[in-house]
Amino acid sequence: MTAPGPIVPQPGILEIAPYVPGKSKLDDAGPIIKLSSNETPLGPSPAAIEAFKIASGRLERYPDGSASELREAIGQAYGLNPERIVCGAGSDELLSLLAAAYLGPGDEAIYTEHGFLVYKIAIQTNGATPVVAPERDCQANADIIIDAVTDRTKAVFLANPNNPTGTYMSFDNVRRLRQAMPGHALLILDAAYAEYVKRNDYEAGIELVATTDNTVMTRTFSKVFGLASLRLGWAYCPEAVADVLNRIRGPFNVSEPAIAAGVAAIKDKSHMERAVAHNSEWLAWLTTEIEKLGLRVTPSVANFLLVHFPKQGGRTAADADLFLCDRRIVLRRLEAYGLPGALRLTVGTAEENKAVLAALGDFMAATGAGDQ
Repeated sequence: MTAPGPIVPQPGILEIAPYVPGKSKLDDAGPIIKLSSNETPLGPSPAAIEAFKIASGRLERYPDGSASELREAIGQAYGLNPERIVCGAGSDELLSLLAAAYLGPGDEAIYTEHGFLVYKIAIQTNGATPVVAPERDCQANADIIIDAVTDRTKAVFLANPNNPTGTYMSFDNVRRLRQAMPGHALLILDAAYAEYVKRNDYEAGIELVATTDNTVMTRTFSKVFGLASLRLGWAYCPEAVADVLNRIRGPFNVSEPAIAAGVAAIKDKSHMERAVAHNSEWLAWLTTEIEKLGLRVTPSVANFLLVHFPKQGGRTAADADLFLCDRRIVLRRLEAYGLPGALRLTVGTAEENKAVLAALGDFMAATGAGDQ
Protein backbone atom coordinates (compact mmCIF):
# COMPACT_ATOMS: atom_id res chain seq x y z
CA MET A 1 0.00 0.00 0.00
CA THR A 2 1.44 3.33 -1.06
CA ALA A 3 1.62 6.26 1.30
CA PRO A 4 -1.25 8.71 0.83
CA GLY A 5 -0.33 11.83 -1.07
CA PRO A 6 -1.45 15.40 -0.35
CA ILE A 7 -5.03 16.46 -1.04
CA VAL A 8 -5.06 18.20 -4.41
CA PRO A 9 -7.81 20.53 -5.65
CA GLN A 10 -9.22 20.39 -9.15
CA PRO A 11 -6.94 21.63 -11.95
CA GLY A 12 -6.76 25.40 -12.17
CA ILE A 13 -8.15 26.15 -8.70
CA LEU A 14 -4.80 27.27 -7.30
CA GLU A 15 -4.40 29.63 -10.27
CA ILE A 16 -7.41 31.66 -9.13
CA ALA A 17 -6.60 35.00 -7.54
CA PRO A 18 -8.82 35.30 -4.43
CA TYR A 19 -11.25 38.18 -4.34
CA VAL A 20 -9.97 40.96 -2.09
CA PRO A 21 -12.62 43.45 -0.96
CA GLY A 22 -11.97 47.12 -0.38
CA LYS A 23 -10.50 48.22 2.92
CA SER A 24 -13.05 48.52 5.71
CA LYS A 25 -10.68 49.65 8.46
CA LEU A 26 -7.25 51.15 9.05
CA ASP A 27 -4.42 49.74 11.12
CA ASP A 28 -5.08 51.95 14.11
CA ALA A 29 -8.37 52.12 15.93
CA GLY A 30 -10.85 54.91 15.48
CA PRO A 31 -13.67 56.01 13.17
CA ILE A 32 -13.16 56.25 9.43
CA ILE A 33 -15.06 57.59 6.46
CA LYS A 34 -15.55 54.38 4.50
CA LEU A 35 -16.32 55.07 0.84
CA SER A 36 -14.76 51.92 -0.58
CA SER A 37 -17.63 49.45 -0.94
CA ASN A 38 -20.52 51.17 -2.77
CA GLU A 39 -22.79 51.00 0.27
CA THR A 40 -25.78 53.30 0.53
CA PRO A 41 -25.23 56.17 2.98
CA LEU A 42 -28.92 56.16 3.94
CA GLY A 43 -28.82 52.62 5.30
CA PRO A 44 -31.71 50.17 5.02
CA SER A 45 -35.39 50.98 5.34
CA PRO A 46 -36.56 51.24 8.96
CA ALA A 47 -39.22 48.71 8.00
CA ALA A 48 -36.49 46.27 6.92
CA ILE A 49 -34.67 46.75 10.22
CA GLU A 50 -37.85 46.04 12.16
CA ALA A 51 -38.61 42.95 10.06
CA PHE A 52 -35.07 41.70 10.71
CA LYS A 53 -35.51 42.17 14.46
CA ILE A 54 -38.78 40.25 14.47
CA ALA A 55 -37.23 37.41 12.46
CA SER A 56 -34.35 37.22 14.92
CA GLY A 57 -36.80 35.77 17.43
CA ARG A 58 -37.20 32.66 15.23
CA LEU A 59 -33.57 31.72 14.66
CA GLU A 60 -34.11 28.10 15.67
CA ARG A 61 -36.39 27.61 12.65
CA TYR A 62 -35.29 26.81 9.12
CA PRO A 63 -36.25 29.44 6.56
CA ASP A 64 -38.68 28.87 3.71
CA GLY A 65 -36.44 26.98 1.28
CA SER A 66 -38.12 28.53 -1.73
CA ALA A 67 -38.16 32.10 -0.38
CA SER A 68 -41.70 32.27 -1.72
CA GLU A 69 -42.74 35.46 0.12
CA LEU A 70 -39.66 37.28 -1.13
CA ARG A 71 -40.14 36.07 -4.71
CA GLU A 72 -43.76 37.21 -4.59
CA ALA A 73 -42.72 40.64 -3.32
CA ILE A 74 -40.07 41.00 -6.03
CA GLY A 75 -42.53 39.85 -8.66
CA GLN A 76 -45.10 42.38 -7.53
CA ALA A 77 -42.56 45.21 -7.42
CA TYR A 78 -41.26 44.60 -10.95
CA GLY A 79 -44.21 42.90 -12.63
CA LEU A 80 -42.47 39.53 -12.93
CA ASN A 81 -43.54 35.91 -12.67
CA PRO A 82 -42.28 34.70 -9.26
CA GLU A 83 -41.77 31.21 -10.67
CA ARG A 84 -38.96 32.59 -12.79
CA ILE A 85 -37.20 34.28 -9.85
CA VAL A 86 -34.43 32.50 -7.94
CA CYS A 87 -33.06 34.00 -4.72
CA GLY A 88 -29.55 33.59 -3.43
CA ALA A 89 -27.00 34.65 -0.86
CA GLY A 90 -26.18 37.81 -2.76
CA SER A 91 -26.02 37.97 -6.53
CA ASP A 92 -22.49 36.56 -6.17
CA GLU A 93 -23.92 33.15 -5.32
CA LEU A 94 -26.24 33.24 -8.30
CA LEU A 95 -23.40 34.16 -10.66
CA SER A 96 -21.42 31.20 -9.31
CA LEU A 97 -24.40 28.87 -9.66
CA LEU A 98 -24.90 29.94 -13.29
CA ALA A 99 -21.24 29.21 -14.00
CA ALA A 100 -21.47 25.83 -12.24
CA ALA A 101 -24.56 24.89 -14.22
CA TYR A 102 -23.45 25.94 -17.69
CA LEU A 103 -19.64 26.08 -17.83
CA GLY A 104 -17.02 23.37 -17.84
CA PRO A 105 -13.63 22.40 -19.25
CA GLY A 106 -13.34 23.32 -22.92
CA ASP A 107 -15.89 26.13 -22.65
CA GLU A 108 -15.17 29.84 -22.86
CA ALA A 109 -16.91 32.68 -21.06
CA ILE A 110 -16.44 36.37 -21.80
CA TYR A 111 -16.31 39.32 -19.44
CA THR A 112 -15.10 42.85 -20.07
CA GLU A 113 -11.70 44.28 -19.26
CA HIS A 114 -12.69 46.07 -16.06
CA GLY A 115 -15.62 43.84 -15.15
CA PHE A 116 -16.50 42.54 -11.69
CA LEU A 117 -13.74 40.22 -10.41
CA VAL A 118 -16.22 37.50 -9.40
CA TYR A 119 -16.86 36.66 -13.07
CA LYS A 120 -13.33 35.40 -13.67
CA ILE A 121 -13.35 33.48 -10.40
CA ALA A 122 -16.64 31.76 -11.27
CA ILE A 123 -15.41 30.87 -14.75
CA GLN A 124 -12.10 29.44 -13.56
CA THR A 125 -13.68 27.56 -10.67
CA ASN A 126 -15.59 25.44 -13.16
CA GLY A 127 -12.63 24.73 -15.43
CA ALA A 128 -13.75 27.03 -18.25
CA THR A 129 -11.51 29.55 -20.01
CA PRO A 130 -12.00 33.26 -19.21
CA VAL A 131 -11.90 35.55 -22.24
CA VAL A 132 -11.40 39.27 -21.67
CA ALA A 133 -13.08 41.73 -24.03
CA PRO A 134 -11.23 45.08 -24.01
CA GLU A 135 -13.20 48.20 -23.10
CA ARG A 136 -13.09 51.63 -24.72
CA ASP A 137 -12.68 54.53 -22.31
CA CYS A 138 -13.72 52.26 -19.43
CA GLN A 139 -16.92 51.29 -21.22
CA ALA A 140 -18.05 47.88 -22.46
CA ASN A 141 -18.42 47.73 -26.23
CA ALA A 142 -20.89 45.40 -27.91
CA ASP A 143 -18.85 45.01 -31.10
CA ILE A 144 -15.69 44.06 -29.20
CA ILE A 145 -17.60 41.47 -27.19
CA ILE A 146 -19.19 40.07 -30.34
CA ASP A 147 -15.77 39.76 -31.96
CA ALA A 148 -14.62 37.69 -28.96
CA VAL A 149 -17.42 35.13 -29.34
CA THR A 150 -16.39 31.72 -30.69
CA ASP A 151 -18.04 28.32 -31.03
CA ARG A 152 -16.76 27.57 -27.52
CA THR A 153 -18.46 30.59 -25.94
CA LYS A 154 -21.07 29.42 -23.43
CA ALA A 155 -21.64 32.66 -21.50
CA VAL A 156 -21.08 36.40 -21.50
CA PHE A 157 -21.04 38.18 -18.15
CA LEU A 158 -21.96 41.85 -18.53
CA ALA A 159 -22.19 44.19 -15.56
CA ASN A 160 -24.58 46.93 -16.59
CA PRO A 161 -23.85 49.43 -15.08
CA ASN A 162 -20.31 48.23 -14.62
CA ASN A 163 -18.39 48.16 -11.37
CA PRO A 164 -15.88 49.81 -10.89
CA THR A 165 -16.24 52.17 -13.87
CA GLY A 166 -19.86 53.30 -13.42
CA THR A 167 -20.45 53.20 -17.18
CA TYR A 168 -23.29 51.39 -18.94
CA MET A 169 -24.27 49.87 -22.27
CA SER A 170 -27.44 51.13 -23.93
CA PHE A 171 -30.29 48.67 -24.30
CA ASP A 172 -30.11 48.78 -28.09
CA ASN A 173 -26.51 47.59 -27.90
CA VAL A 174 -27.33 44.93 -25.31
CA ARG A 175 -30.08 43.67 -27.59
CA ARG A 176 -27.70 43.66 -30.55
CA LEU A 177 -25.19 41.70 -28.49
CA ARG A 178 -27.82 39.14 -27.61
CA GLN A 179 -28.83 38.72 -31.24
CA ALA A 180 -25.22 38.19 -32.32
CA MET A 181 -24.51 35.53 -29.71
CA PRO A 182 -25.12 31.83 -30.41
CA GLY A 183 -28.30 30.35 -29.00
CA HIS A 184 -26.41 27.95 -26.75
CA ALA A 185 -24.67 30.81 -24.90
CA LEU A 186 -26.11 32.60 -21.89
CA LEU A 187 -26.07 36.37 -21.67
CA ILE A 188 -25.84 37.13 -17.94
CA LEU A 189 -26.78 40.74 -17.18
CA ASP A 190 -25.56 41.79 -13.75
CA ALA A 191 -27.75 44.77 -12.90
CA ALA A 192 -26.65 45.35 -9.31
CA TYR A 193 -26.84 49.14 -9.69
CA ALA A 194 -29.91 49.34 -11.94
CA GLU A 195 -32.04 51.28 -9.47
CA TYR A 196 -29.64 54.22 -9.62
CA VAL A 197 -29.69 54.65 -13.40
CA LYS A 198 -31.59 57.61 -14.81
CA ARG A 199 -31.07 57.23 -18.56
CA ASN A 200 -33.76 56.80 -21.22
CA ASP A 201 -31.66 54.32 -23.21
CA TYR A 202 -31.05 51.94 -20.28
CA GLU A 203 -32.94 48.75 -19.46
CA ALA A 204 -31.80 46.35 -16.76
CA GLY A 205 -32.59 43.21 -18.73
CA ILE A 206 -36.16 42.30 -17.86
CA GLU A 207 -37.34 42.61 -21.46
CA LEU A 208 -34.62 40.35 -22.83
CA VAL A 209 -35.24 37.70 -20.19
CA ALA A 210 -38.94 37.83 -21.01
CA THR A 211 -38.42 37.50 -24.75
CA THR A 212 -35.48 35.07 -25.04
CA ASP A 213 -34.68 31.69 -23.52
CA ASN A 214 -30.96 32.33 -23.00
CA THR A 215 -30.71 35.57 -21.00
CA VAL A 216 -30.53 35.96 -17.21
CA MET A 217 -30.64 39.14 -15.14
CA THR A 218 -29.21 39.26 -11.63
CA ARG A 219 -30.00 41.89 -8.99
CA THR A 220 -29.00 42.58 -5.40
CA PHE A 221 -30.33 43.98 -2.14
CA SER A 222 -26.80 45.06 -1.15
CA LYS A 223 -26.77 48.46 -2.83
CA VAL A 224 -29.77 50.79 -2.90
CA PHE A 225 -31.69 48.65 -0.38
CA GLY A 226 -28.84 48.71 2.13
CA LEU A 227 -28.85 45.02 3.10
CA ALA A 228 -25.25 44.17 2.18
CA SER A 229 -24.50 42.31 5.42
CA LEU A 230 -27.47 39.97 4.92
CA ARG A 231 -26.19 38.70 1.52
CA LEU A 232 -29.37 38.74 -0.51
CA GLY A 233 -29.80 38.70 -4.29
CA TRP A 234 -32.10 37.40 -6.98
CA ALA A 235 -32.09 36.32 -10.59
CA TYR A 236 -34.84 36.60 -13.19
CA CYS A 237 -34.49 33.67 -15.55
CA PRO A 238 -36.11 31.71 -18.33
CA GLU A 239 -38.16 28.89 -16.80
CA ALA A 240 -35.63 26.24 -17.81
CA VAL A 241 -32.74 28.15 -16.24
CA ALA A 242 -34.69 28.76 -13.02
CA ASP A 243 -35.37 25.03 -12.86
CA VAL A 244 -31.66 24.26 -13.23
CA LEU A 245 -30.61 26.77 -10.54
CA ASN A 246 -33.20 25.42 -8.12
CA ARG A 247 -31.77 21.93 -8.59
CA ILE A 248 -28.23 22.92 -7.59
CA ARG A 249 -28.61 25.73 -5.05
CA GLY A 250 -28.52 24.97 -1.35
CA PRO A 251 -31.92 23.99 0.04
CA PHE A 252 -31.89 26.89 2.54
CA ASN A 253 -29.51 29.27 0.81
CA VAL A 254 -31.31 32.42 2.00
CA SER A 255 -31.81 33.04 5.71
CA GLU A 256 -35.15 33.91 7.30
CA PRO A 257 -33.96 37.34 8.56
CA ALA A 258 -32.73 38.15 5.05
CA ILE A 259 -36.04 37.11 3.51
CA ALA A 260 -38.03 39.18 6.01
CA ALA A 261 -35.82 42.26 5.58
CA GLY A 262 -35.87 41.90 1.80
CA VAL A 263 -39.66 41.79 1.66
CA ALA A 264 -39.95 44.89 3.83
CA ALA A 265 -37.21 46.73 1.92
CA ILE A 266 -38.68 46.20 -1.52
CA LYS A 267 -42.11 47.31 -0.32
CA ASP A 268 -40.74 50.58 1.09
CA LYS A 269 -40.58 52.46 -2.19
CA SER A 270 -40.29 55.88 -0.58
CA HIS A 271 -37.06 54.92 1.20
CA MET A 272 -35.55 53.64 -2.06
CA GLU A 273 -36.62 56.82 -3.86
CA ARG A 274 -34.91 58.94 -1.19
CA ALA A 275 -31.73 56.90 -1.60
CA VAL A 276 -31.81 57.34 -5.38
CA ALA A 277 -32.52 61.09 -5.11
CA HIS A 278 -29.66 61.54 -2.65
CA ASN A 279 -27.33 59.68 -4.98
CA SER A 280 -28.35 61.67 -8.05
CA GLU A 281 -27.73 64.96 -6.27
CA TRP A 282 -24.34 64.10 -4.80
CA LEU A 283 -23.05 62.07 -7.75
CA ALA A 284 -23.41 65.17 -9.93
CA TRP A 285 -21.93 67.44 -7.24
CA LEU A 286 -18.90 65.23 -6.65
CA THR A 287 -18.26 64.86 -10.37
CA THR A 288 -18.29 68.62 -10.95
CA GLU A 289 -16.28 69.54 -7.88
CA ILE A 290 -13.61 66.85 -8.33
CA GLU A 291 -13.11 67.85 -11.95
CA LYS A 292 -12.57 71.43 -10.77
CA LEU A 293 -9.54 70.10 -8.87
CA GLY A 294 -7.96 69.02 -12.15
CA LEU A 295 -8.78 65.31 -11.82
CA ARG A 296 -10.52 63.30 -14.52
CA VAL A 297 -13.74 61.51 -13.56
CA THR A 298 -15.34 58.78 -15.68
CA PRO A 299 -19.04 59.67 -16.14
CA SER A 300 -21.03 57.36 -13.86
CA VAL A 301 -24.68 56.28 -13.63
CA ALA A 302 -24.18 54.24 -10.45
CA ASN A 303 -23.51 55.23 -6.82
CA PHE A 304 -19.77 55.68 -7.20
CA LEU A 305 -17.18 57.51 -9.26
CA LEU A 306 -13.96 56.39 -10.93
CA VAL A 307 -11.42 59.14 -10.21
CA HIS A 308 -8.24 59.13 -12.31
CA PHE A 309 -4.91 60.45 -11.03
CA PRO A 310 -1.66 61.39 -12.81
CA LYS A 311 0.86 58.59 -13.22
CA GLN A 312 3.79 60.37 -11.63
CA GLY A 313 5.00 63.37 -9.66
CA GLY A 314 3.72 62.33 -6.26
CA ARG A 315 0.12 62.62 -7.45
CA THR A 316 -0.60 58.98 -8.30
CA ALA A 317 -3.62 57.02 -7.12
CA ALA A 318 -1.39 55.20 -4.63
CA ASP A 319 -0.14 58.56 -3.30
CA ALA A 320 -3.70 59.82 -3.02
CA ASP A 321 -4.76 56.67 -1.19
CA LEU A 322 -2.03 57.12 1.42
CA PHE A 323 -2.90 60.80 1.83
CA LEU A 324 -6.61 60.06 2.25
CA CYS A 325 -5.96 57.22 4.71
CA ASP A 326 -3.97 59.69 6.82
CA ARG A 327 -7.18 61.72 6.88
CA ARG A 328 -9.06 58.51 7.82
CA ILE A 329 -10.87 58.41 4.48
CA VAL A 330 -10.90 55.04 2.70
CA LEU A 331 -11.53 54.69 -1.04
CA ARG A 332 -11.10 51.59 -3.24
CA ARG A 333 -7.73 50.78 -4.81
CA LEU A 334 -8.19 49.24 -8.25
CA GLU A 335 -4.97 47.45 -9.23
CA ALA A 336 -6.87 44.15 -9.34
CA TYR A 337 -9.23 45.66 -11.91
CA GLY A 338 -6.41 46.81 -14.18
CA LEU A 339 -6.89 50.42 -13.11
CA PRO A 340 -3.85 51.27 -10.98
CA GLY A 341 -4.18 54.96 -11.83
CA ALA A 342 -7.65 55.37 -10.37
CA LEU A 343 -9.55 55.20 -7.10
CA ARG A 344 -13.24 54.37 -6.76
CA LEU A 345 -15.23 56.76 -4.61
CA THR A 346 -18.64 55.76 -3.25
CA VAL A 347 -21.21 58.52 -2.82
CA GLY A 348 -21.57 59.04 0.93
CA THR A 349 -23.50 61.31 3.22
CA ALA A 350 -23.39 65.06 2.62
CA GLU A 351 -20.75 65.42 5.34
CA GLU A 352 -18.65 62.55 3.97
CA ASN A 353 -18.80 63.89 0.43
CA LYS A 354 -17.65 67.33 1.56
CA ALA A 355 -14.88 65.80 3.65
CA VAL A 356 -13.47 63.71 0.80
CA LEU A 357 -13.62 66.67 -1.58
CA ALA A 358 -11.74 68.85 0.91
CA ALA A 359 -9.12 66.12 1.38
CA LEU A 360 -8.67 65.69 -2.36
CA GLY A 361 -8.27 69.43 -2.69
CA ASP A 362 -5.58 69.42 -0.01
CA PHE A 363 -3.85 66.49 -1.74
CA MET A 364 -3.77 68.25 -5.09
CA ALA A 365 -2.50 71.46 -3.52
CA ALA A 366 0.16 69.65 -1.50
CA THR A 367 1.50 67.83 -4.57
CA GLY A 368 1.60 70.88 -6.82
CA ALA A 369 -1.20 69.67 -9.05
CA GLY A 370 -1.52 73.05 -10.64
CA ASP A 371 1.73 72.38 -12.53
CA GLN A 372 0.31 69.47 -14.53
